[in-house]
Amino acid sequence: MPERVLFICSQNKLRSPTAEQVFSTWESLQCDSAGLAPDAETQLSTEQIEWAETIFVMERQHKNKLSQKFKPYLKGKRVIVLGIPDDYAFMDPDLVELLQRKVPTFLRTR
Repeated sequence: MPERVLFICSQNKLRSPTAEQVFSTWESLQCDSAGLAPDAETQLSTEQIEWAETIFVMERQHKNKLSQKFKPYLKGKRVIVLGIPDDYAFMDPDLVELLQRKVPTFLRTR
């Protein structure tokens, strides 16, 4: 059974969609992404949180917003802060490398 992972950033334009694209090729994962901002490309929904087993947020502020807005839905969910600032373009090779280095250490299935 693939692990269900959700990647979250602010706008869902650069970091989280890059992470979704990079890890969607892994057979051991099912991936989705969303943003926390009201004008995000895909705004985070309770359905996405309920679906996810592991939630990766790019910055600590994302974890704080996530907890404020969706606390009842986070019970039993692993929420991991990757510590990746908003300094990268979509599919930036440096961002891809950073994600490939950080994310797998937290995955149940490698």
